[in-house]
Amino acid sequence: MADWLALEEVAVRPHAGRPFVLADGAARDHAAFHARTRGWHAAFAARAGQAWALYFDDAGEFAAALYGAWHAGKTVVLAGDALPGTQARLQGEVAGFAGDWPASAEPLSAAGGEDGLAAWQALDPEATRLVVHTSGSTGEPAAIGKRLRQLASEVRALESALGAGLRGAAVHGTVSHQHIYGLLFRVLWPLAAGRAIVPRAFFPEDLLAAMVDHDVVLVASPAHLKRMPSQLDWASLHGRLRAVFSSGGALPAEAALAAARLLGTAPTEILGSSETGGIAWRRWDSEQPAWRPLPGVDWRVQEGALEVRSPHLPQPEWWRSQDRAEADWQGGFRLLGRADRIVKVEERRVSLDALERQLQSHPGVREARVLLLGGARTTLAAVVVPEGDAPDMHDAPGRRALSQKLSAHLARHQDAVTRPRRWRFVPALPTNAQGKVTEAALTALFRPERPTPHWTRRGPAHAHAELRLDPELAVFDGHFPQAAILPGVAQLDWAIQLAREAFPLPPRFLRMEALKFQRVARPGDLIQLDLEWQAERRTLSFRYVSVHGPHASGRVVFGHDD
Repeated sequence: MADWLALEEVAVRPHAGRPFVLADGAARDHAAFHARTRGWHAAFAARAGQAWALYFDDAGEFAAALYGAWHAGKTVVLAGDALPGTQARLQGEVAGFAGDWPASAEPLSAAGGEDGLAAWQALDPEATRLVVHTSGSTGEPAAIGKRLRQLASEVRALESALGAGLRGAAVHGTVSHQHIYGLLFRVLWPLAAGRAIVPRAFFPEDLLAAMVDHDVVLVASPAHLKRMPSQLDWASLHGRLRAVFSSGGALPAEAALAAARLLGTAPTEILGSSETGGIAWRRWDSEQPAWRPLPGVDWRVQEGALEVRSPHLPQPEWWRSQDRAEADWQGGFRLLGRADRIVKVEERRVSLDALERQLQSHPGVREARVLLLGGARTTLAAVVVPEGDAPDMHDAPGRRALSQKLSAHLARHQDAVTRPRRWRFVPALPTNAQGKVTEAALTALFRPERPTPHWTRRGPAHAHAELRLDPELAVFDGHFPQAAILPGVAQLDWAIQLAREAFPLPPRFLRMEALKFQRVARPGDLIQLDLEWQAERRTLSFRYVSVHGPHASGRVVFGHDD
């Protein structure tokens, strides 16, 4: 680690002559990083307030703003995105916003010149703070404070365990630096080690094109590694791809070994969380590698649960995880599933992990997640990614037959009470920006956008349906929290969807005519929808009414592709 810089000194004495950012075929060195950092320092130093929210699309500019804020004595709040809802949630927690926020946020910009200070002192590792937000298992963001001391110890541990052979390699990634994994692997670790940062790539074709001309490191997530198109020329990277890292969720063995064959480099998986920092690592150069602790991390298994103690934690006490584990004979450990995934259904204890393993043992299942849905009666539900093309998942009878087949498969180990009652079949599990499959995203699959219609009339030109507006419909989310109403755009969309079920409409939407909204519709209302199709004019008329009176009406004109 002769060329190593402590994180607290990165902006005080940058790596001389080393590239800092590689972008668009050009390189910027650490002197450019130093100048941008001083510009951001001047901007932050001129503003009051302690905490500032940062969001940047560009990792290089983010790094400069991060260090500029830290040297100005600010606490940096890392936002996972720049959506209006995120901004509104942070409004009461921060003094301002810096970076690529909407114009309404009045974001802070870097000052044009130097800050006037001849020299800086190294950052105080205890006083320098960062706040990250983790999505958690429910999708509700939780704020977690970090000191620079914790981040520095973790970066040093990563270099000690995994840095051999990475000198001179540029760091590419598919994950965002706005989350803790991307922050460490795509910004802080490269800054300390003097490796070049490369802008994030979203598509496999762009990623491959960016990596062809130099030695590289790839920072990815399981979601990306599982979906790498085999037809691309990944073999062109063989011999130059120094390392592939994966974190943010479990990397299935099949996907890890397939990525190793495709890329010519076995992925290295990192175990950790926003709360704990890095815990352990394993390289997929064998079928089922054990986890090995990062340097400085102590671990033990207590009552079947993994406990860790490390300088990455805020306090020196043991921290108990919700992972069940057992010691490996080579000094590492293996995970046995989550200890907190035992649920009760009709007073029966059910292991969601066991159900998922049983589903995935079926030859027609690639991946599966099981969850407990709340409501008047708790219900087990399963989200399944079928193996192969699975044409039978594309229509209702096929999906019903597939769910019956999987339920019969589970019947060998589970009775009717402990088997899923609701099913969703999807081409891929839903993931968030960190590549994690969250309970919130899975639950959303079971919340329909529109109610099931009760048809009372369906003729060649006229149809009538009753729609009960269940308060749990996903379409009510955000419209509006204080008094939920049915959005007008949803009423138009429902009318067209249901008309396509009732009549042979032409494929193309041409225009909207005479749209009128007269009265809001609320959760619990029973709405009557009248549809009239005039085939010769290719015009659909619709009208929503209830006991409260008329709600909306309009005409839609359709046409053919020719």
